[in-house]
Amino acid sequence: MAEQRKVGAVTYREAGEEYFDKRKLRRHAGVWSLWALGVAAVISGDFFGWNFGLAYGFGGLLVATAVVVVMYFGLCYSIAEMSPAMPHTGGAYSFARSAMGPWGGFSTGVAETIEYVITPAVIVVGIGSYMGTIADDLFSISLSDPVWWLIFYAIFVGLNYIGVEASFRFTVIICFTSLAILAVFCVGAIPNLDFQQFAIDTNGGWFIDGVPGVFYALPFAIWFYLAIEQLPLAAEESADPQRDIPKGTIWGLRTLIVTSILILFLNSGISPGSAALSESGEPLLDGLKTIFGDGTSASILGLIAVAGLVASFHTIIYAYGRNVFSLSRAGYYPNALSVTHGTRQTPWAALLLGAVIGWIAAYIIYKNADTTVGASLLYMAVFGAVISYIMQCVSFILLRRDMPDIDRPFKSPLGVPGAAIAAVIAACALGAILYNDEYRPGVYGVLAVYAVAMAYFALAGRNRLVLSPEEEFAMTQGEHGHPETEGYGKTTLAQTESKK
Repeated sequence: MAEQRKVGAVTYREAGEEYFDKRKLRRHAGVWSLWALGVAAVISGDFFGWNFGLAYGFGGLLVATAVVVVMYFGLCYSIAEMSPAMPHTGGAYSFARSAMGPWGGFSTGVAETIEYVITPAVIVVGIGSYMGTIADDLFSISLSDPVWWLIFYAIFVGLNYIGVEASFRFTVIICFTSLAILAVFCVGAIPNLDFQQFAIDTNGGWFIDGVPGVFYALPFAIWFYLAIEQLPLAAEESADPQRDIPKGTIWGLRTLIVTSILILFLNSGISPGSAALSESGEPLLDGLKTIFGDGTSASILGLIAVAGLVASFHTIIYAYGRNVFSLSRAGYYPNALSVTHGTRQTPWAALLLGAVIGWIAAYIIYKNADTTVGASLLYMAVFGAVISYIMQCVSFILLRRDMPDIDRPFKSPLGVPGAAIAAVIAACALGAILYNDEYRPGVYGVLAVYAVAMAYFALAGRNRLVLSPEEEFAMTQGEHGHPETEGYGKTTLAQTESKK
């Protein structure tokens, strides 16, 4: 390490080539890989999680979904503008760092860490539920849910460790497999559709709780699309981030809107109906049993359906690995978490730590909560997500005002109004999470983690920052910090003086 200097309330140190040589990523992904990464990260929302929102009536969840779609368009177009302008692995943290300084960047990064570490825990609970039913039907094998979680974490942390090429190839394959499974389900569901009976009548009408029900359903509607915003985390592994990340983000969102609408109507509109689905751990499997009957054939299809959950599980493990990597590389988290494997160039320490924390969070709720484990974890994940959404939308607005001259290869057609509307909707979803006392204990746990993170940064982290690309860009107002053209560790503290 070279020179250290206090800049405002934080202290920076320059990092030489040796530091960044231990923290290398490899460029590989093209536009189709990024589209697949975005779709695969979210596709499990069509297989599990959304259905808990049916507890507030089909109409409540439908309206909530429409509102959430508006939010995601505003958010994703904002991200599609910011990411190619700031092509760093930091993603949301990078945007907020340039717009709101180190505290804003760290707060946003922590929220996204919570989102991406807890989301795989939600998904693996769904995987455990599917696998428990299927293994018992096909092989008379009975394993506890936490054992299934451990097995799948081990497999997919291992796959992410192997390398970015293998990881993205698997992502593309599993994405198309998941979409094919949904297509089979939708075609098979149409002859069995009795929407009025199963979606409405079996659950007490369109709006069980009226307008408040729409409010309560917002977090579950978000689950249809949560994690599409992770694509900027692949910026330093993208072959052409300025061109490909905006395309991958917007086309990914459009794909997911189509699949979510089909699943919402068709899965709810066949037996066993929306009332039963609102408490189900495997809603798509329940629908497949209606189409193909109970027994071996439905269980085999259910086993195939696990691919949808695996798609998101795998890709969000990728996301938390890059999120923790970028914050660690910049010194916000301990530097050891950003070390990558010498030849594979994958952030193994970040991948492993996220898996351990996710499994422990699931197990604590599994052993102590009276509510459904998946729904409780979902609330925790969405809690982190909506905070990061608000911060990213505010960052977009501030960057338009304060850094108007930076190069923006893509510009959001929705502009500042789109970002502002998305922030308001995200704030409403945050209110829904805090207002629903059924899942409040899990949210308290997340708030405790947030408090500990803020205390760590105040006491230690703020004095250990490193001139990573995200920090270079922010401190030089976009003059430096472009890893795709400049490389790493090329900016000195002296070069940032006139720009801070």
